[in-house]
Amino acid sequence: MGDLNDSRWMAAACALSERARGRTAPNPNVGCVIVSKGRVVGRGWTQPGGRPHAEAAALAQAGEKSRGATVYVTLEPCAHQSDRGPACSDLLIAAGVARVVIALEDPDPRTNGAGAARLREAGIEVTERVGTPAARQAMAGFLTRQAKGRPHVTLKLATSLDGRIALASGESRWITGAAARAHAHLERARHESILVGRGTWDMDSPALDVRLRGLEARSPRRLVLSASGEVRSPGDIAHLEGDHLLVEGGAETAASFLRAGLIDRLLLYRAPILIGSGKAALGDIGMGSLAEAHGRWRLTDERQLGSDRLEVYAAQ
Repeated sequence: MGDLNDSRWMAAACALSERARGRTAPNPNVGCVIVSKGRVVGRGWTQPGGRPHAEAAALAQAGEKSRGATVYVTLEPCAHQSDRGPACSDLLIAAGVARVVIALEDPDPRTNGAGAARLREAGIEVTERVGTPAARQAMAGFLTRQAKGRPHVTLKLATSLDGRIALASGESRWITGAAARAHAHLERARHESILVGRGTWDMDSPALDVRLRGLEARSPRRLVLSASGEVRSPGDIAHLEGDHLLVEGGAETAASFLRAGLIDRLLLYRAPILIGSGKAALGDIGMGSLAEAHGRWRLTDERQLGSDRLEVYAAQ
């Protein structure tokens, strides 16, 4: 493991990788920081469409200052050649860097272990597995696609304190306040696709776009799930374009994803209100006993958004 400085610089690289989330598939959203004499001389993240890679962007910014520097990268530099650009391991060797610190080994069989090996063969010091948990979280979409052949799926729920998403009449605008809704729009901008059930589509005619200034162009592709399980767009849940899918409702659609074990991340926005006999957030998710419900979710983040509370959970 690296020292405290390694951890600090890798955290910065992970933060940069988050900028590219939802924009780089099928390539991973990698972040890279180049440090020389305790100062950042180059930084980069994978660009929209997957190129240039993070290392290439950071090296271009650093120029000659990369010689003898330390490179912090969230994923093992690629070792395979591509029509779209040279291998990042070769670029790092040509730039004369002294050390490369890597958070995660690349699961892509074209690089897996070969990138780090090529760097070592060229006399570059390589340190691995620094900041691994944060890098896994930042690149969850790419890693889920590699491991499971499907997007990383986030379920968003906005509820009252008693778990309702609407009044008995169906009125649901607005359960949460402006700050929580703005955060939800930011989450939309971080996903390639967004899905709702046919009932929600027909009843609410949701725009499902991003309404944050400067991010309007990052509105996700809209998908509708029918009662038969068909998606009203080419492809299916296992073959959707992109690595990040956001499920926004309704209750039966959310329940169907949970029953199938397809939810990787849960966003729970909770407003400080009580509704009573309104519409429940979820339908039947197939639990046969309370024992089955325990141990399935791990809290990864929580914050106050105006008067509302956000809790983020990861599937165990």
